[in-house]
Amino acid sequence: MRAKILIVDDDRDILLGLENRIAWMGHEPVTADNGKDALRLIEQGEFDLALLDLELPALSGLEILERARGAAHSERHTVKDADTSYATPLIIILTAFGTIERAVQAMQLGAFDFLTKPFNADHLTVVINKALRAVALHRQVDVLRQEIDHRYDHLVGTNAKMTAQLTIAKQAAQTDVTVLLLGETGTGKEVVARAIHRWSPRRSKPFVAINCASLPEHLLENELFGHEKGSFTGAVKREPGKIEMAEGGTLFLDEIGDMPLPLQTRLLRVIQDQTFYRVGGTQPVHTDVRFVAATNKDIRRAIHQGIFREDLYYRLAVITVTLPPLRDRMDDVPTLAKHFLDRAVRVGVHRSCTLSENAIRALQQYQWPGNIRELENVLMRAAILCPDDILEPLYLQLVDSPLPSTAGSDTGSLPLHYHESMDAYSRKILEEALRRNGWNQTRAAEELGLQRTYLTKLLRQKEISGRQPKDSSSSSEDDSH
Repeated sequence: MRAKILIVDDDRDILLGLENRIAWMGHEPVTADNGKDALRLIEQGEFDLALLDLELPALSGLEILERARGAAHSERHTVKDADTSYATPLIIILTAFGTIERAVQAMQLGAFDFLTKPFNADHLTVVINKALRAVALHRQVDVLRQEIDHRYDHLVGTNAKMTAQLTIAKQAAQTDVTVLLLGETGTGKEVVARAIHRWSPRRSKPFVAINCASLPEHLLENELFGHEKGSFTGAVKREPGKIEMAEGGTLFLDEIGDMPLPLQTRLLRVIQDQTFYRVGGTQPVHTDVRFVAATNKDIRRAIHQGIFREDLYYRLAVITVTLPPLRDRMDDVPTLAKHFLDRAVRVGVHRSCTLSENAIRALQQYQWPGNIRELENVLMRAAILCPDDILEPLYLQLVDSPLPSTAGSDTGSLPLHYHESMDAYSRKILEEALRRNGWNQTRAAEELGLQRTYLTKLLRQKEISGRQPKDSSSSSEDDSH
């Protein structure tokens, strides 16, 4: 990266030498020879890095450092939910041998590093490159955080049931009490868990998630608590668990209802005492973590069945937030749909498109067994398949959308398995397109937005004859040959 670097020193020879060296390295140098000008330039926020002498006219290097840090601290607290963990520019202190103690003091005030005069050119290059790598890393972390926040930042909709539960979640977020999120799969429990963390005083610390149903017991124990070196074959060094990674922040225990009983006992101890032992460890590890858990299970039934500890339930359910299924908040479907289509544009899946009135009606008539997650997947798929700017019901492929009645349909039959339903629905789409186009496969493919060869492949896979039935009264030309 080509950086903009501020050099502050009242010695003109040193200033010129540093300016030449930084220009030789390919960066843009800017110089100042007194503390007032230096502070003014730093406060403008245009620099990636500053080389700051301790002994300056008007303001000393330490005074500049203190004021710059105070201004950055104030700015971070005036921006809602800001999470800036470093100040720009990073500052490297320039000091003589006799002022090493003051250089250390400057490091305590937030300086990145210090250089002693006279400078070794190679050492100067190493320190500057190290600082610029740190700047690049900070920026990369910020970008990743913004991407994650953007992915989970949207609690979309105004449904009364959902709003009432989010009000409870916001109130709970201001404290350190445990929160238990209940709801069907796909209702957005992790999104709400991240929102609770973002609303809390711990928002500048890590949010760490672990799925309690995704790992067998011994691996889940290791993931949660970490292990000591030599605690098992392959444990060549100490490794922290998710609890330690979440220090000062929030640990989200997804699918807590599937956690094995022995681990439930260990987790209960951590929640009670904020103390645990790593796998193979003999020394207690003290922690400061806020717990949020979620499950789609009926926890009270699990307690009666003896597969979930009642005392752990009461520890987790200090505050309970129950998320309604999407079928109970149909008024939010149009807003959610627009949000997911906008996301498809941001990730480059499709250019901007809108839902037709018929498509919105179809979305609101569907029961959404997979909830919001299914809605997102349906719209992402539709955005990929739709060649137009207006998205019609055809591209939603909803298995229980209203369809024109066809001869021989069995309305009294039992519901099909999901995959059978999807297959039956796709067969209906293909057969009706052929029927509407007089069994002309080229025209049917154009109507469906498919390649002619791909339509032929689908017909073959689903064992659909591309020819006009013998008993059909249609006399249209069949171009299947």
